[in-house]
Amino acid sequence: MFQLRILLRQASRGLTKSSDKLVAARCLQTQTSDNAAQGAVSAKSEDFSEIRKDMPAKEMRPLYLDAQATTPLDPRVLDAMLPYFVSYYGNPHSRTHAYGWESEAAVEKARQQIATIIGADPREVVFTSGATESNNIAVKGVGRFYKSKKKHVITTQTEHKCVLDSCRVLEAEGFDVTYLPVQTNGLIDLQKLQDAIRPDTGLVSIMMVNNEIGVTQPVKEIGEMCRANKIFFHTDAAQAVGKVPVNVNDMKIDLMSISGHKLYGPKGVGALYVRRRPRVRVDAPQSGGGQERGMRSGTVPTPLCVGLGSACEIAMQEMEYDHKRITALSNRLIDRLQSALPKVIRNGDPEQSYPGCVNLSFAFVEGESLLMALKDVALSSGSACTSASLEPSYVLRAIGADEDLAHSSIRFGIGRFTTEEELDYTADKCIDHVTRLREMSPLWEMVQEGIDLKNIQWSQH
Repeated sequence: MFQLRILLRQASRGLTKSSDKLVAARCLQTQTSDNAAQGAVSAKSEDFSEIRKDMPAKEMRPLYLDAQATTPLDPRVLDAMLPYFVSYYGNPHSRTHAYGWESEAAVEKARQQIATIIGADPREVVFTSGATESNNIAVKGVGRFYKSKKKHVITTQTEHKCVLDSCRVLEAEGFDVTYLPVQTNGLIDLQKLQDAIRPDTGLVSIMMVNNEIGVTQPVKEIGEMCRANKIFFHTDAAQAVGKVPVNVNDMKIDLMSISGHKLYGPKGVGALYVRRRPRVRVDAPQSGGGQERGMRSGTVPTPLCVGLGSACEIAMQEMEYDHKRITALSNRLIDRLQSALPKVIRNGDPEQSYPGCVNLSFAFVEGESLLMALKDVALSSGSACTSASLEPSYVLRAIGADEDLAHSSIRFGIGRFTTEEELDYTADKCIDHVTRLREMSPLWEMVQEGIDLKNIQWSQH
């Protein structure tokens, strides 16, 4: 299905070869025939929601709207990877025979593809197992290498958990960490960052695009501030690279984390950009053969690296088109929901954010209840709940969201393969279930009667 969508989209833009257009036409013809056959069984087959309803249970899978958690592997990426699983399987670090040379060439090509999309030198790209490892190497590695002179780190309260936990590890080792608050729109106050800088500040780590509310931080201004104060600047760009333009030199970035599976590449691979001039040194987290400039020992997985490189190249070519299309889909979803339902609040700055990440709070509806009702759509709740705790997301708490609204949030992740039909189906179901759940809520009934819940004195039992 993904292959069909790609071919049809490229054919409409004139980007495919004639053979690919023929394949797309045949796929479309086959799909049309299948739909016609299904129409003979069900008179409602043209209705997307009815098609899903009429499908046998074993064939039903939820629609996928969780692109911030992971993205599907682009079939073109899979095509690039397959030869390195079955034919070109040499160790890229073997320098004495052709098997190693051809694998090394593939890895270096992928390194160049990654460097191109971020405006870097390929020698500055270090392969890792993903953004979590990249963040760990960056935060702990820089902190430990320069600890004799600089033992102060600055980050924000809304960073990914792996960055926050890495900072806590440094605190246990004697470092001083400043956790900057964010404003109600999710953006940092640049003046507070400036005020937090000290003579012994060695690293500032602030993510580019937030994984939960999609807010895009003013990375260029942060980079310029850090460079002026001779402080290394690290940014977690797992949700940004391949989706928004990134240039490490223009943004004055010294270290940057990249994830493969967030940009339609394979899971289990990522990259860390580490600037060479001015040189950034890190304390290697593990011992071994000294691969990847000694920063990440271990055999580099050639197929995964090829996949990440291919994903970056495709993203580079299609970023503008993808961004326009995802923006239109995002606006379509938000407009549908906010026009049909009162008290739907978007979390995070609506202007400075990535449109593919839409975090909405539905007042007087539990996010978990809505997720359970929307069982045929794969979504995430803004509430980071566990079986032992019902605490709302720390990101939503950090932006000052009311606890009830934090519990009622849903994250819609829109991606390259999301369709209008899928969004319309999701919006319709969401509207139906929110309306139903609110009708069951005594609080919603009180609000409808004009009662201000904030002024009610609740009795304690």
